[in-house]
Amino acid sequence: MMLWSQGPCTAHYSTHNRYAPHPKRRTGTVAQSSNMPQTLSSLVKSFQAVPDPMQRYRQLLYLAKGLEPIDQASLNSAFKVPGCVSQVWIIPTSSDGRIYYQADSDSQLTKGLAALLVKGLSGNTPEDIISVGPEFIELLGLNTALTPSRTNGLLNMFKLMQAQASELSCDE
Repeated sequence: MMLWSQGPCTAHYSTHNRYAPHPKRRTGTVAQSSNMPQTLSSLVKSFQAVPDPMQRYRQLLYLAKGLEPIDQASLNSAFKVPGCVSQVWIIPTSSDGRIYYQADSDSQLTKGLAALLVKGLSGNTPEDIISVGPEFIELLGLNTALTPSRTNGLLNMFKLMQAQASELSCDE
């Protein structure tokens, strides 16, 4: 098992949110998103099946409860997501060519967003994770339930997870 650490192969990314969903755009369907792992696709479909934005919000809070606890010593700046209003940490490990994530946050809603990504991306190859486009964020249909800063935080978590997957693939 390999633990991610920042190194020379780390993908750099901007916290500028050019992929944030536009509040007036209608959400599409999962079929419109390419390169989405089955686990993430299933989560997107489950969120799309719920028409009420507040129920989607409750789904996130439910997902937050399912995250495994993380050793407090692991919650350091190396794993902290930049550009989030809340404190959030994402810790990747690699085993048998697949990436597995753990996450924690000081906010239950942010923890739910992290849990969604952990559940949707864990167990996939680095290549699968890196190839996912950010359009799935709009497909979740959370743009009416989340503030723009929370949506931006979700994008920042996703970009960090892709950078971590890239780094771990370089180390193998």
